[in-house]
Amino acid sequence: MSDTYDVVVIGSGPGGYVAAIRCAQLGLKTACVERENLGGICLNWGCIPTKALLRSAEVLDTFQHAKEFGIIAGEFRADFAAIIQRSRGIADKVSKGVGFLFRKNKITHIAGTAKLLPRAGAWRPHQLQIEAASGTTTIEAKHVILATGARARSLPGIEIDGERIIEYRKAMTLPSQPRSLIVLGAGAIGVEFASFYRSLGAEVTIVEFLPRLVPNEDAEISKELARAFDRRGIQSLVGYKLTSAKNHGDRVAITIEPAAGGDAKQLEADILLVAVGTAANTENLGLEAHGIALDRGFIKVDGENRCGENLWAIGDVIGRGLAHVASAEGVFVAEKIAGVHAPEVRYDAIPACTYCHPEIASVGLTEDKARAQNIPIKVGKMPFRALAKATAAGDPNGFVKVLWHAETGALVGAHLIGPAVTDLIAEFTLAKTTEVNAESLAYTIHAHPTFAEALRIATEDALGHAVDL
Repeated sequence: MSDTYDVVVIGSGPGGYVAAIRCAQLGLKTACVERENLGGICLNWGCIPTKALLRSAEVLDTFQHAKEFGIIAGEFRADFAAIIQRSRGIADKVSKGVGFLFRKNKITHIAGTAKLLPRAGAWRPHQLQIEAASGTTTIEAKHVILATGARARSLPGIEIDGERIIEYRKAMTLPSQPRSLIVLGAGAIGVEFASFYRSLGAEVTIVEFLPRLVPNEDAEISKELARAFDRRGIQSLVGYKLTSAKNHGDRVAITIEPAAGGDAKQLEADILLVAVGTAANTENLGLEAHGIALDRGFIKVDGENRCGENLWAIGDVIGRGLAHVASAEGVFVAEKIAGVHAPEVRYDAIPACTYCHPEIASVGLTEDKARAQNIPIKVGKMPFRALAKATAAGDPNGFVKVLWHAETGALVGAHLIGPAVTDLIAEFTLAKTTEVNAESLAYTIHAHPTFAEALRIATEDALGHAVDL
């Protein structure tokens, strides 16, 4: 007899493990199948270990500017191997934390690879074949949640060899620190690794096909990041396409051409990091037997994350791309399965954070998109150089930009670059999902001196009565 569960979750990333825990909390017999480490890409190879690396870079940057704070520091240097080891240790610790939560909530953790088998009939549970080191078994589930995530993709003709041409996993475990690095792609992953390796002293060049860094962010954010990276010595080549990349001894040689046409450039570096997006992990899941459709390689779902009868999909495998979105979808689907109240995920209020230096955070529409939709807006800005806390902290670059609806006072969008903004964005996200409006935020007393004051002052600027500007 096969083991039978109310819910089987395939994948234990921030969508899968959260979905499994919420299902168990709601009284559903739950199992989670994971072929690698608990926590998925986010906890093991993405969000968590990269932030550990960036924290090490931040500490190094602080030491390098110690004299500005009146501190005389002795000899110091980056220990690359120790930085990598610390990052891997933190990833391992957090992964084990997921295992503890599974045991606490009585979730069955199945180590192996799952595949949906053809269904014998609509009245029968789904059957899943599990390939594990110990052999092949079959389990049954009334509901299956697909949370298999995504992996780094490359470009046609560019072979990722794991030595000179690498993707983000290898970038976190290089055996030695590269002297030079070319980063292909200026999205969040690209600029974070560019920032990290530049802090360690590497010569860094970013190549981006679109005409600006972090092209999904507000145009003013892109300009400010370009200025900040230029001050740090990071070269940004935007509006270029890669036409070839080949190993050249102990170096990698690439050719790039202007996207709009023009003369080609040749560049060389120790490492080429390819950070041009992801491809969904949909292979060998048995999707075809259940008529599950794909859209640009990602699983296609309806408005409630269904992709078939008692089949659900969440997170990167459907193209969402952010860990906290996957987690929110995991909770939503678990509650739909359990038949309890399940508030819909607010996709118009998803915060996006990039942890380079300076940090970037945003929620809602950019100014260009708001104006393209003919939304009447009031725009306010607060530069951190005018904020006492930022000056005292020695980090006065960047700004807070906020867009409020000119008629209703509702938040349309917020765009931040500078110190602590990946934490500050939560206040604007709350404003986006509640009845907080421009006036109520402006008249909310913010402690002084804090970085959070910049949110209030930017809002006052939009309303036309900023005292501190």
